[in-house]
Amino acid sequence: MGKLAFLFPGQGSQYIGMGSDLYQRYSLVRDLFHKANERLGLPLSTICFDGPEDQLTMTANTQPAILVTSLAVWSVLTSEGIEPDLVAGHSLGEYSALVAAGSLDFSDAVFAVRNRGVFMQDAVPLGQGAMAAILGLELDQVSEVCLEAAEGEILEVANINCPGQVVIAGHNTAVERAVKIASGRGARRAVKLQVSAPFHSSLMLPAQEKMRKVLSSMQFRQLKCPLINNADVALLETGNEARDGLIKQIIAPVRWEESVRKAIKLGVDKVVEVGPGKVLLGMVKRIDRGIECFNAEDEDSLRKTVEALRE
Repeated sequence: MGKLAFLFPGQGSQYIGMGSDLYQRYSLVRDLFHKANERLGLPLSTICFDGPEDQLTMTANTQPAILVTSLAVWSVLTSEGIEPDLVAGHSLGEYSALVAAGSLDFSDAVFAVRNRGVFMQDAVPLGQGAMAAILGLELDQVSEVCLEAAEGEILEVANINCPGQVVIAGHNTAVERAVKIASGRGARRAVKLQVSAPFHSSLMLPAQEKMRKVLSSMQFRQLKCPLINNADVALLETGNEARDGLIKQIIAPVRWEESVRKAIKLGVDKVVEVGPGKVLLGMVKRIDRGIECFNAEDEDSLRKTVEALRE
């Protein structure tokens, strides 16, 4: 019999209104949003449900907003008796996965990702860093583009998402050079992303040092459910491993394609994207079309997923 994995999305999956119907319907969801509002001292639920857009897309707000929405969905799934055999999260989503695995306290996770957003935003002056998606080239080709385009600046592979989809990050001018070079090398598409900082690059070193202090003050427990982490594609079981992985991932590339392939080798044949959007399911389908894919982000999709998994 195959295994079920819960996958938790990262930054970029947010949209105004996410989580609102679950908030109206479930007291356990309301409890989570109220806890988050209280811990952060800001109306995170209002930002999620009503915006405005410029508030929701601020990195310091986006990260806790996606985490809380994802864990609201997770709480309803588990209350329905749907439990994963394995969890993983894309970048920010690894925090959600660790709460789901019983390693990290919800309130601590909310506080941590709020700080993570602030630190990552502040690590590089606005306009000096950038990211770009390169579609249609292999990883080794993208690595060559980075080497050529860097010209003494920082330019690195940031996300290895799925076959033919690699994201790069670094100094803005280097990213712009890389986009032109990749286009000339036959990339199907090479485009700068609408993000405010060069995440998962060595330009995030100041953020990493600050997050090390924040995470070192928090308790990480033994995982109740194994997790495949971003930085090492390692199957984690201990709290110390979990903390170290979160610190490392700030400057390390997100090795998502390898993580999904590892889950498949471990027997996973069904995945649920738990939280806003279907970005991760699109990647999974590019990696292996044999995997059964479900999503849960609102009452309708959640009900369909619960019914399908109970069959």
